[in-house]
Amino acid sequence: MLKAGAEGCLLSTSVNLLYMTGQVINGYVYIPAEGEAWHFIRRPAGMTGTSLRYIRKVEDIPGLLADLGLTKPSNLMVESGEMSHMDWLRIQACFPDATLLNGTTELRAVRSVKTDYECSLLRASAVAHAKAYARVPSVFKPGMTDVAFSIEIERLMRLEGNKGLFRTFGDMEAFFGSVLTGENASVASPYDFALGGAGDPTNPIGANGSVLKEGHAVMIDMCGNFTGYLDDMTRTYSIGKLTEKAYKAHQVAIDIEDAIQEAMKAGVVCETLYDLAVSIAKKAGLDDCFMGTTQQAKFVGHGVGLVINEPPVLATRSRDILQPNMVIAVEPKFVIEGVGAVGLEDTYIVGETGSEKITHLESGIINLLDYAH
Repeated sequence: MLKAGAEGCLLSTSVNLLYMTGQVINGYVYIPAEGEAWHFIRRPAGMTGTSLRYIRKVEDIPGLLADLGLTKPSNLMVESGEMSHMDWLRIQACFPDATLLNGTTELRAVRSVKTDYECSLLRASAVAHAKAYARVPSVFKPGMTDVAFSIEIERLMRLEGNKGLFRTFGDMEAFFGSVLTGENASVASPYDFALGGAGDPTNPIGANGSVLKEGHAVMIDMCGNFTGYLDDMTRTYSIGKLTEKAYKAHQVAIDIEDAIQEAMKAGVVCETLYDLAVSIAKKAGLDDCFMGTTQQAKFVGHGVGLVINEPPVLATRSRDILQPNMVIAVEPKFVIEGVGAVGLEDTYIVGETGSEKITHLESGIINLLDYAH
């Protein structure tokens, strides 16, 4: 805040309130540049604390600040990048002499570096995620659709404790994640995810009712929200034997992930890791299908945490520098014509001299027909 010239910050969005208080509340947290934070709560009822005051509306806050002996800020940081224009106007009316500063970028940067406690929650989520994925072959039945398969996988995830809540930054919605098979893997989505899938008009991502056919790949990319902190993991399965190009591409994806893990440490510029991935794909002659075909994603990894798309992003032109305890999902993927998507995704905690992989599961393509019953 001091660097941005702000004398205070007023938080109002669910993710940042959760980050500051440990629970989702309806209300506000006011953080002065110096001194303790104050919690102004509308709901739920029954909360207690010396730094807590109940309010009916945001217009109550200026008077409470005066009662508490706090000076009204002349420069107030708010979440302009996430809040509605109406909410912004109401806050501006409450502080008519203040300049409202957009703190969305600063807030996301703060959240991008995790505490050791946050890392422990991400590790726990990753363990549960791997347990659920390990049981995926047990729910496959020949002739089922990708939607039916997705439902069974979602059940496995819920049984391991998945909360079923897929939080994103930005106006994107998804339910758990995606299951992609065959030509649906090449369908472009309006959302800024690595791969798309048609879904349906109300949820244009992932499974679309395609039958799981022999010779097709099935990519499972479900959100690992088991603790409130979201790890990310993708694995690829096959219905019988795939083409040689598909197996080659999958091995190249593994090679890319291994190379990024070796290079990913504090002080590295994010674009460097994206360029590394592209160079490996190009050397293998697969750059035309790397991260999609009809719509190629220009990133190969992203931060995870309270939302699935935290900064930083391993992307072209990204000059962000990795810091210890950033948590990054690395997802090299290819779309192979006539087969579907192959590749994988794993989550890593960045360290001073290397990175720690926290999602542990077989990386190769698993043939579901070997488990059919």
